[in-house]
Amino acid sequence: MTQRSLKVLSIALILTLFTVFLAACGAKSTKTTAPATTPAASDAKTTLPETLRIGFISANNNKTITGPEGWAQSKGYLESELKKYGVKEFKYFNFPNGPNLNEAITAGTLDVGIYGDTPAINGKAAGLKTRLINQTQINMNAWLVAKADGPKTLSDLKGKKVATSQGSYMSRYLTSLLKEQGLDKDVKILHLLPADGEAALSRGDIAAYAYPTGFGPLLLKKGYVAIDEAAKHPVLQGSSLTVVTEDYLAKNPQFPKLWNDLRTKAVKEIRENSEEFFKFYAEASGYPVDVVKASFKIEQWPVESSTPDGLKLIEETKKFLVEQGLAKKDFVITDWLVK
Repeated sequence: MTQRSLKVLSIALILTLFTVFLAACGAKSTKTTAPATTPAASDAKTTLPETLRIGFISANNNKTITGPEGWAQSKGYLESELKKYGVKEFKYFNFPNGPNLNEAITAGTLDVGIYGDTPAINGKAAGLKTRLINQTQINMNAWLVAKADGPKTLSDLKGKKVATSQGSYMSRYLTSLLKEQGLDKDVKILHLLPADGEAALSRGDIAAYAYPTGFGPLLLKKGYVAIDEAAKHPVLQGSSLTVVTEDYLAKNPQFPKLWNDLRTKAVKEIRENSEEFFKFYAEASGYPVDVVKASFKIEQWPVESSTPDGLKLIEETKKFLVEQGLAKKDFVITDWLVK
């Protein structure tokens, strides 16, 4: 082999070794600069306690939740979705009115409560350790019902007795209404649960009863008359709120979003299937479908967990309760609301 050939071979060998060296360095560089994986972060998963205890209001003592939450419950995904996060047992507790639900929260037997704004606000003002996670229903009507041959106007109630469920959104409506009409000193308000109102009316023990949704239209269907409605006084309408205990929230900060996402899904479905929803509500509540339809509109369940108008309605309720001394102390609604 000539000297020239040896020189060419040597240069080729050097170039080959240099190329291999660069490739090796490139591979090393790529390996070094690749983003580090964090198994702990990627594998992180929300975990809820195995038991979830839910309280709600059922004036007829029915066991099924009404509204969007009940719809999600009936369709199966309220439970199936939360089971993905570790919940194995769902305990549902129904109460005749809000103050009873507050007592259960105080006793530590509930994690979540769905009930009227008045008892929820009164409970918070009294030191009940809850946080507001949504305003599930707004603009709830109340009907001041009397016998067909009874009082015809509000002024006819002067010197008489009326009744409603104490501590409910209807009680706030009735108390406010009488005060607006200058009758608060001349009309006595008694505490009666809605289920006992008709008997008291028929006996003449009371001149009128302030009924909630369901009961109000049902009594009108029977021939009773409404001498007033909360719908005529927008700021006196009620809301239904969902609260979670501070203890449960502290241990499970992800819960409000999980719950509200399920509720939003349900609201969108009931807006697209209103007739089916009315039938579901009738079965869950025990009221005829026409009574359910007369009680509310689908739009009363907002898609959002809270709205400016809804929060304004809650604020008006709280303001009244504080001014009347019915709520023990004032507080800031937006501080109560889970962001």
